[in-house]
Amino acid sequence: MTFRINQRFLTVAAHLAIQVAAVFGLAMVSSTAALAGDKDYGKPGEPINLVIGYQPYYTESWSGIVMRGKKMYEKYLPKGSTVEFSVGLQGAVIVNAMLAGKQDIGYVGDMPGIVSTTKQDVADIRIVAAVGVGTDMCNIVLARTDAPAFPNSKEALKWLGGKRLSIPLGSCADRFAQAALKKEGVTPAAVLNQNIEVITSGFRAGKVDAAVLWEPTASRLVQEGLAKRVASGESVGEFDAAFLTMRADLIKQRPDIVKAWLNAELDAQLFLADGKNAMEVAGMAGQQSTGFTDKMLWASMYGKYDPAVGGAPVRLTMPYTITPEVSALINNSAAFLFSIKSINVEKLRPEAVMPEFTQAILKERGLTSPVGKVSAQDEKEFKAKP
Repeated sequence: MTFRINQRFLTVAAHLAIQVAAVFGLAMVSSTAALAGDKDYGKPGEPINLVIGYQPYYTESWSGIVMRGKKMYEKYLPKGSTVEFSVGLQGAVIVNAMLAGKQDIGYVGDMPGIVSTTKQDVADIRIVAAVGVGTDMCNIVLARTDAPAFPNSKEALKWLGGKRLSIPLGSCADRFAQAALKKEGVTPAAVLNQNIEVITSGFRAGKVDAAVLWEPTASRLVQEGLAKRVASGESVGEFDAAFLTMRADLIKQRPDIVKAWLNAELDAQLFLADGKNAMEVAGMAGQQSTGFTDKMLWASMYGKYDPAVGGAPVRLTMPYTITPEVSALINNSAAFLFSIKSINVEKLRPEAVMPEFTQAILKERGLTSPVGKVSAQDEKEFKAKP
């Protein structure tokens, strides 16, 4: 099968080729970025102008897509406030913009979110909520299409021994791959640090045996016939996550805005978790991204995969607040980032993670964590546009 990258996706991929390694670049941001002083966010109750960094190209953080599409924040922010959404092709792009004072709130994956909290010499950023936790959002193993028909995902992971494995190093996919390979005692012939565009080309040219990637790109590669899904974090009990981050000066000056945004975020997560909204969510994702069909986007969040290839019955869990399980994930991820010298601390400072706002909101609204779960749906549930 001949695969052609359409022009819109090529544009996205070209930017990703530049940005996907930026997780490592964040480690050097303090020496390359101007120190961003506290911003003036006004007084409680006053209208505010917010810039939100979010990622249509990272399915686990799609409550940001719902927030933009449904404008749920309008119910809670002071009258006269304005909100601008800025697309980040990779989480590190959003973090750098927040550090520079150009964005105020960010929807990011666990790796860039954790890194951001360690750059307080540039600007103080805090993790305030868990956007989503899953086992197969960032932790997806793809193999070339002529790979064997494995009886189960554990056998697929064993097959990686002696093979060429491509991963964007320093990403959540990298952390998962290292953990999975260690658990299964597997040693690839080579682990290649490649971005999404290069991995796509490698599959097409037969130069890559396997790769670890995230949604929705994983679903796109499968549906385009370039690769097949063979395993995921579900196969070995490894989780990934996405977080909501805020600048500390915003938190300090405007606790009313923090509470307002987090109330709207809770509404967005409840909407996302309702299976009846699956097609509407896929449609919003299609409107806010390029290079993906609605079916690819739907499959990346709601699609069901066979357990033999690492399919999980629950695609995404919304803890909303920082639970003990989420804290453990943060600690493990921080230790990983420290081990690869992406951050200079093995454990985050206590104030880097602030669960108190989400805990208070859950109590006020009579809810408990998790606030929702995205259950996998059969392909017949997908309804193409007429």
